[in-house]
Amino acid sequence: MKKVEAIIRPKDFDRVKSALKQMGIVPLTAYPVQGRGVQGGVPPYDLLPKIKIEVVVKDEDLEKVVKTIADVARTGTPGDGKIFVIPVEDAIRIRTGEKGNEALY
Repeated sequence: MKKVEAIIRPKDFDRVKSALKQMGIVPLTAYPVQGRGVQGGVPPYDLLPKIKIEVVVKDEDLEKVVKTIADVARTGTPGDGKIFVIPVEDAIRIRTGEKGNEALY
């Protein structure tokens, strides 16, 4: 299992969320954040509004999820965002006690 963290422009969130849902990746966490990339913000703003999406996926879905997020959020201009992939040791669905991949989606 892997955790995918994507930091994207707010205007791209609904399209990314819909694209993930279409591929069967429904569970996700998203929240507003502020940040700056290599360019250091856009004057007069030091930190720019972004949306951070977190989703834990099965290993076999990782590349497809990363590609989908990147393709939908890419404009080719600075500020498109970043995607981070983090190993996940385990997942437990609290309601049922299911573990591992069975607890994901």
